[in-house]
Amino acid sequence: MKSTSSFLKMKQKQEPIAMMTAYDAPSAKAAAKAGMDLILVGDSAGMVVHGYDSTIPVTLDDIILHSKAVRRGAPDVFVVADLPFLTYNGEFSDTLYAVKRLMQQADVQAVKLEGGGQTLPTVQRLTEAGVPVMGHLGLTPQSVNVLGGYKVQGNTEETANRLVEEAQAVENSGAFALVLECVPRQLAAHISSLLNIPVIGIGAGAETNGQVLVFHDAIGFSDGFTPKFVKQYANVQHEIETALTHYVDDVKQLRFPEEKHTFTINEDMLGKFYGGIKS
Repeated sequence: MKSTSSFLKMKQKQEPIAMMTAYDAPSAKAAAKAGMDLILVGDSAGMVVHGYDSTIPVTLDDIILHSKAVRRGAPDVFVVADLPFLTYNGEFSDTLYAVKRLMQQADVQAVKLEGGGQTLPTVQRLTEAGVPVMGHLGLTPQSVNVLGGYKVQGNTEETANRLVEEAQAVENSGAFALVLECVPRQLAAHISSLLNIPVIGIGAGAETNGQVLVFHDAIGFSDGFTPKFVKQYANVQHEIETALTHYVDDVKQLRFPEEKHTFTINEDMLGKFYGGIKS
């Protein structure tokens, strides 16, 4: 299993980091077999698995449940779990409670926090307590209502400068890596060159130190909106719908189950049930 120092060495060697979200054992196992460097148990599960319209309803128990499943599917892959909405914005004891449960009960190796500013002391205190922390700047989905929607961030001089300052502050607070979401590629490249820690992009161009995508987006397991920055490597949704349509047709037309899908017992046994059952 890789470690935080592994990712730092990958950046130093200019070896791109491949990261993918996963929410259950089968998706985690597939990611592990593909050679994924690390897996993120994202609160994006709220939208792609639970059907919410944002990440905000996702609870700590949800993330723990998904993280346990991911760990069972990928026991040898470094796993990062999102801290859900408002679990790290109040009393630090509440944050410690959430992190303790994730690391002890779900066996994740690190947690991810969104934003700079007020979260920076939390990043520092968690790091000092021995918790690896991944930062997340740019489009931060938990703040979507404040940001006014899912929009590109850092596309003005003021916001770009603020992102650079926040990225440096996240590193100085002790984070081992940083996710940059939906920022102009030039800005993402500049931040990646400034920081010593790896910068993993999503909608941030090709000049970051790695990439992350949502599992369902990458394999086309959705019939909803697909962000511009997503490359679909398959169309699983179409294959599943086609397969299920064939199943329904087979059931309706009595084509399934066939004899090869059926269990039988011999005639002597049949005679012992309720005075005999006709085959």
